[in-house]
Amino acid sequence: MFCIGSLKLDSNLFLSPLAGYTNLPFRLALREIGGLGLATTDLVNARSLLEENPKALKLIESRPADRPLAVQLFGSVPEEMRAAAVYLEALGVAAVDINMGCPVRKICRVGGGSAMMTELARTAQLVKGMVEAVRIPVTAKMRLGWDDENLTAPELGRALEDVGVAAIAVHGRTREQGFGGRVKLEGIRAVVQAVRTIPVIGNGDVTTPAAAKRMLDETGCAAVSIGRGAFYNPWIFRHTRHYLRTGERLPEPAFAERVQVMRRHFELMLEVFGEPMGCRMFRKVGPWYAKRFGPANVFNRRMVRVGTRAEFEAILADYLVWRRQFLDADGNLRPAYQPPALEPSFAGEPAVAAREAIPVPKGPVEVW
Repeated sequence: MFCIGSLKLDSNLFLSPLAGYTNLPFRLALREIGGLGLATTDLVNARSLLEENPKALKLIESRPADRPLAVQLFGSVPEEMRAAAVYLEALGVAAVDINMGCPVRKICRVGGGSAMMTELARTAQLVKGMVEAVRIPVTAKMRLGWDDENLTAPELGRALEDVGVAAIAVHGRTREQGFGGRVKLEGIRAVVQAVRTIPVIGNGDVTTPAAAKRMLDETGCAAVSIGRGAFYNPWIFRHTRHYLRTGERLPEPAFAERVQVMRRHFELMLEVFGEPMGCRMFRKVGPWYAKRFGPANVFNRRMVRVGTRAEFEAILADYLVWRRQFLDADGNLRPAYQPPALEPSFAGEPAVAAREAIPVPKGPVEVW
């Protein structure tokens, strides 16, 4: 059991927002696999939510199976952020998260995202109003600071704790880094040491169960939030939870299980967004599943143009036949065609690897 304020969770493993990807279908697919304690929506503009903009309402769409759920807000107008938190509490969300880490220029230039880390007093006052307006936990996700010369996360963490924030998630990079370079565990550890009682959630470069354990061990953080690692490996929550409890590494999912989960994700996309839109959105998702299929160039070339359920099934059926040429007599990929194992995120992990880093999925904005 893990607690964020009054919210009790079954796991200390969380899904980070990935704009354009951590939508309802993906969250449901992950929850069905297991191990996920708390999921957070894509970042939502507070003003758009209050105006009941259809796109904003679609971002917070949920189902009973999608619980517990936090909604991540961004904005810089105190009245709007407070009103949006009240609105979300009335809808029954479990927690409200404030985005203070998004490095995207269009978010920062209006005072949201990482820009909130440059005006600590103003940010703390905005958050105080939100905390006082709702009974559900209010959390914040930040980076280490704007750049290496302005590592404000520890000071901001203390200020937010003083105004009642229930937890803080810290991405171990600065705004200037974006998603480049390595996560700085010592930066997350500094925030852990700065606050007194609230939990700190570590985030960044967690792509394996061992990476999650190392983040917990070396930073002292109470929980881990996973973004790109979950998109690349939807089984990471289940595997990490098992590893943290037992020290045992579960085997990689079989190809048939990967296909089954991909098909389930596709069906959920169509349920939630309708066939035309669901297919268009899945064009950027299918190739990510195929990264673990072995040879998949034929699959990818056709999947990025899929337009109907029938086309999806035909593409998959044709691919399964084409893929047989790379299998041995037992139906397994021959060694020469095995997909690269995931690069260890931290020095000292077992050498299972060839992939240096997980690329940033192409999002709805040019720069994440």
